Amino acid sequence: MKVKICGITDVTTGIQAAEYGADAIGFVFAESKRKVSEERAREIASHIPSEVYKVGVFVNETLPEIERIASIVGLTHIQLHGDETAEFCQSLSYPVIKAVSFQGNEQLASIGTYPADYILLDSPKGEYRGGNGKVFDWHQVDKNLLNNKKVILAGGLHEENVESAIEIIKPLMIDVSSGVETNGVKDLNKIKAFIEKAKGIAIGGEIK
Repeated sequence: MKVKICGITDVTTGIQAAEYGADAIGFVFAESKRKVSEERAREIASHIPSEVYKVGVFVNETLPEIERIASIVGLTHIQLHGDETAEFCQSLSYPVIKAVSFQGNEQLASIGTYPADYILLDSPKGEYRGGNGKVFDWHQVDKNLLNNKKVILAGGLHEENVESAIEIIKPLMIDVSSGVETNGVKDLNKIKAFIEKAKGIAIGGEIK
């Protein structure tokens, strides 16, 4: 199972997350308590191995600004968390992760044709477009609507519920932020435990 640790804001946490086995780290450039400057993100990214995805999270940002930040920081993927259109997605020169706040399968049916490289299933919107730390009912998701998509699961995941989440949704990757924090700050012990738990879960008789 691949793991993305999102909301990274300092070099030490970025380095340790990668060493613990994170496959991707996320930098939030939208309004959030985890928002990071492009200068800080660039510094962190420069210490992360090349094989680890560097994902930039944006909400309704302009195309030139996304491309500018991605180039400066050294991003490998763009995560769109707003109301971006399919045409906007296609115009980006980076692989795209399109976040969807799950509010029913009718919505998922329409996202099935969205031209993104990955679909990120997140909990319904809260104060911010993502990173609200709330779980949604995974059993409600009609996975047939996502058969041809690479799915990333987010929304209130932590060490105690990640096994159930993986078994029900069977995503390609899981995305965690608040679930590996203590008092709003990334906790290295929680990051290590979460990654070990997620990567040790057997689905269909094999470790994913």
